[in-house]
Amino acid sequence: MNKGELIKQMADGAGITLKDAESALKAALDGIKKALKKNDKVTLVGFGTFSVSKRKARMGRNPRTGEALKIKARNIPKFSAGRELKDAVN
Repeated sequence: MNKGELIKQMADGAGITLKDAESALKAALDGIKKALKKNDKVTLVGFGTFSVSKRKARMGRNPRTGEALKIKARNIPKFSAGRELKDAVN
């Protein structure tokens, strides 16, 4: 399923226009991004939790040349599925 198909399914399920569904999805995703940028967790009970994980600086290798590279520390988004989502998939 792609973004357009998700928007259509949201519109059909909620009985709203495609434009309203697209706005709702955009607002939800923007809210999640803003919270993660502030290092907050976003928990959707039954669905899952979005959080930020810190990745330490480390040494790596350029696969083409074999040269050692220093990879900077960075924050990465993380998602942990909730019980209802796990059960729905099985």
